Amino acid sequence: MAKKNRELTEVLLSEQKKYYPSKKVLANANVKDYEKTLKKAEKNPEAFWAEAAEDLVWFKKWDKILDKSKKPFYKWFTNAKFNLAYNALDRHIDEGNGKKLAIIWEDESGRTRKYTYQKLYNEVNQFVNALRGLGVKKGDRVAIYMPNVPEIAIAMLSCLKIGAMHSVVYAGFSSGALEGRIKDARAKILITADGSFRRGKVINLKAIADEAVKKCGSIKKVIVVKNNEEKVAFNKEKDVWYHNLIKNQPIEAKIAEMDSEDPAFVLYTSGTTSKPKGVIHAHGGYAVGVLRTIKWVFDLKGDEIFWCTADPGWITGHSYIIYGPLMAGITTVMYEGVPDMPKPDRIWKVVEKYKVNVLYTAPTLIRAMMRYGKEWPMKHKMPSLRILGSVGEPINPEAWKWYYINVGKKRCPIMDTWWQTETGMNMITPLPCAPLKAGSATKPFPGIIADVVDKKGKRVPAGKGGYLVIKNQWPAMIRTIFNNPERYLKTYWKQVKGAYFAGDVAFRDKDGYFWIQGRTDDVLNIAGHRIGTAEVESAFVSHKTVVEAGVIGVPDEIRAEVIKAFVILKKGVKESDELKVELKKQVRKVLGPIAIIKDVAFVDKLPKTRSGKIMRRVLKAKELNLPLGDTSSLV
Repeated sequence: MAKKNRELTEVLLSEQKKYYPSKKVLANANVKDYEKTLKKAEKNPEAFWAEAAEDLVWFKKWDKILDKSKKPFYKWFTNAKFNLAYNALDRHIDEGNGKKLAIIWEDESGRTRKYTYQKLYNEVNQFVNALRGLGVKKGDRVAIYMPNVPEIAIAMLSCLKIGAMHSVVYAGFSSGALEGRIKDARAKILITADGSFRRGKVINLKAIADEAVKKCGSIKKVIVVKNNEEKVAFNKEKDVWYHNLIKNQPIEAKIAEMDSEDPAFVLYTSGTTSKPKGVIHAHGGYAVGVLRTIKWVFDLKGDEIFWCTADPGWITGHSYIIYGPLMAGITTVMYEGVPDMPKPDRIWKVVEKYKVNVLYTAPTLIRAMMRYGKEWPMKHKMPSLRILGSVGEPINPEAWKWYYINVGKKRCPIMDTWWQTETGMNMITPLPCAPLKAGSATKPFPGIIADVVDKKGKRVPAGKGGYLVIKNQWPAMIRTIFNNPERYLKTYWKQVKGAYFAGDVAFRDKDGYFWIQGRTDDVLNIAGHRIGTAEVESAFVSHKTVVEAGVIGVPDEIRAEVIKAFVILKKGVKESDELKVELKKQVRKVLGPIAIIKDVAFVDKLPKTRSGKIMRRVLKAKELNLPLGDTSSLV
């Protein structure tokens, strides 16, 4: 009898129904033949990315597309001269598109602002000149700790025009988390705001920033954007108001011609499993990957209103709120606050008001909207929507279907995207021309060769779970971990020989579609069966009373582990022991007898990172009275 491979995960849940694009979607698609496009790019990925690079403006073209001489420290478009900010902003002015709308901003209190590309260009240049006046130069690091307001985009673009690296820190983080990131990057300037709005309350960001700066000797100046009328402490020697700083500055500024491989920014991972890592992305390759993916995945024609509901503090915000939309020359929506204020239909109200064409959001938000009920999106006419997107974690089939039916009205394809801070761009994702399966990220983006393998790097059979890896290189890939190349090697390149190790478990079905099962650290081990958390949580959500669930494995003398579930019920559903029994039966019905549920706990909230990922290790640590570890990214 063949020995069972204990590394492989069981596949218990797989939706096989296909959802085909409409004739209208196919007729208008940028890519019309899905399989042919995949095969062509797979034959010669380097040629595919070189062709994609022609969509951008290069001050000097490259000598070589991909340099593998010092692998895994790969280099793309070597010796080319380039600037990411030029391609996101200046080029549109040079091409005569200054009157086009670049940013629509709104906050939960109803305030709005709009920036044309010309207005954005002018203010970015004023800030570039101001930063240079403060001594910021190429290679410096600038920390940015701001809410989702236009000035965060201005700050990011300004750093890149100078050639300085920005380090954006999500404005929901504590002073300790901010302090750690400033110290690691050794930032010399901090750009922040007096405050931010959340659920009708003003959060004093300046006070949090001040607490961090006290312990950070590298910070020379703190630049403060006025976002509200609250009074804040002000140190006249170190602090300066943004509006005073840019006043009377020239609206033209010289742009730095960067090497394609010069670092554009450092961004710290959300740290779901360990201490956050400073991920480095380079100017040239990052731009190529992000522009090609946003144009193809979301089928952009050049005049879209694009709303990614993430925050610029995450890679999703960098790539698909700021740089992707601006490089594509479209209009990006920025929203400060929560999407259910003052009522649960705020998100749909914004879509309707601004005639949003593409909505890119997270499964955790979709499930929150499910909890309120379908009547809220039904109140609003949203015919402008063409494409829907999902990002951040695996989307369970029930949430996918709710989104498809109640928001997309069965006419908007859902682009369920898998990618990471480290990848910089969408990696496994459908295109609008592809047949979809609810809950599957479909197939790798053209030019990406992904696989599911065991620890030895051997491909596992279709229908069996294993480790998700990327077997080739891509332009937007991580270049290194800031000040820690050894950690870069150990984390991503020494786990599975010859491949990038994503840290996720997944399986491929008979059609070659990829299904993400969860993080490797979260895999459940039940009587020798390895089960992904995403499938078990999906089984719970398939019950009519459940909106969200988080599951962990707890020790069991007989089976090694059994499952404890933490469940959020829909509004108005009463908790009861009878319901717990019913939910256990539901999971058994959906997944079979392998998924043994020991206990179900009803909760109002789940511990999550600020980007919406469930922190199962925190659930487990609390359950087993273990140390919580790094919780800087915890909501």
